[in-house]
Amino acid sequence: MRSLLVLLSAGLLTACSTSPAEQQTTTPPVDTTYLRLAEEVRQETLRSWKAYRQYAWGHDALKPLTKSAEDWYEHPLFIAPIDAYSTLKLMGFDAEAKEIEDYVVDSLNWDKDVNAKVFEVDIRILGGLLGMYELSGNPKVLARTVDFADRLLPAFNTGTGIPTYNVNLRTGRTSGDTVNVAEAGTNILELGILSYYTKDPKYYAAGKRATMAIHARRSKLGLPGTDINVQTGEWTNRNASICAGVDSYYEYLYKTYQLFGDSTIGRIWNEAIGSVNTHLAEEQDSLLWYGRVNMDDASRTSDVITLYDAFFPALLVLSGDTARAERMQHTYDHVWRLHGLEPTAYDYGKHEVRAGDYDLNPEIIESAYYLYHFTDKPIYREMAAQYWSDINKHCRTDVAFTSIEDVRTMKQKDYMPTFFFAETMKYFYLVFSEGKGAFNLDEHVFNTEAHPFRRSTFEPMEVRKRLGY
Repeated sequence: MRSLLVLLSAGLLTACSTSPAEQQTTTPPVDTTYLRLAEEVRQETLRSWKAYRQYAWGHDALKPLTKSAEDWYEHPLFIAPIDAYSTLKLMGFDAEAKEIEDYVVDSLNWDKDVNAKVFEVDIRILGGLLGMYELSGNPKVLARTVDFADRLLPAFNTGTGIPTYNVNLRTGRTSGDTVNVAEAGTNILELGILSYYTKDPKYYAAGKRATMAIHARRSKLGLPGTDINVQTGEWTNRNASICAGVDSYYEYLYKTYQLFGDSTIGRIWNEAIGSVNTHLAEEQDSLLWYGRVNMDDASRTSDVITLYDAFFPALLVLSGDTARAERMQHTYDHVWRLHGLEPTAYDYGKHEVRAGDYDLNPEIIESAYYLYHFTDKPIYREMAAQYWSDINKHCRTDVAFTSIEDVRTMKQKDYMPTFFFAETMKYFYLVFSEGKGAFNLDEHVFNTEAHPFRRSTFEPMEVRKRLGY
């Protein structure tokens, strides 16, 4: 595989060898370079998918080093293919996508004795199935989606309306009365989309009740904590942050308002983002960081950030706060470049890695894509090109890509997360093909697993009726 520098050099040599007249009618070399990178990502996605298809079909995830499969539970839930569908479809791999769709319709059965983690299967399976229906229009896919969602709903029958950690897909038994804020509030978008498709408001009502329960228990500073008891509503961890465990709660406030226009959720978003920017942000080493504070008095409790937090520049620029988004992206780019990949946890006060693993995470790539889309500044696509080069250098295997045990040693570990298909490769492809492909970010809303939904599908007056607000 040729690196970005090789491609850029080739482009410059081509430009120097043509006459001025020819140069005026030729696509600029840098555009050619990024289109080549987009095609490279596309082919690497197909290569990785074929590895999953050969070594792990029917299972939840691929183990690329041992060329074997791994399941999340005793019975597989077909998570990787459902996650991969929207990316394969977007990249034009229609035959591969159709095979997944056919399996979902003909062979998938949710009647399994599995204690599924509500948050994880909501964003991957429910979100992936909804995206499959959005892209295919297949009513049999929608029927499978409804069946799955109905098996999740018992989790929301709690004292607060916040879902439990687990729900058994066969029996409806629930377990796990303590969840984090992301687990509590990252469901309203998928449930609202399902209410729109089915014209049944019960799904959105469940998601909105959970979101409202978190907001109602915010501190006087407007901040939620991290962990909460779903039966009593008592906070069990009073740290406030945008870190893993909280992150997508904020994402879904804005995206729910963006897609459905629910003014109540819009008001909550405006209050929440104001509190976050006021109490979490701080300057250090000329960079903008969002640390952790006590939700009651905003006293600083930790300088540890996670690579999941790198989604926040995308959310900021999407919601119109471009200046702050750009500053924060440079912060996470700084952490990436310090190590050659981004460690899972980094202490910016002590300048040290706290957790060194890198699991092919997409968040910093997602933010580079959003920033390039909204600002048109080349630096953000250049950042993405560097991330792609580094992932190829350290994570590529003979059949696919794999996670890294520790960025300080770059030792590989034997696992390819399902979100690598759903998010990482999709965002790479979109940032490199931006302006040249058929996809337009302005016309879509992504769920947190990067399954796209066309905004024009959700007609405002119909949204109000079908979601019941």
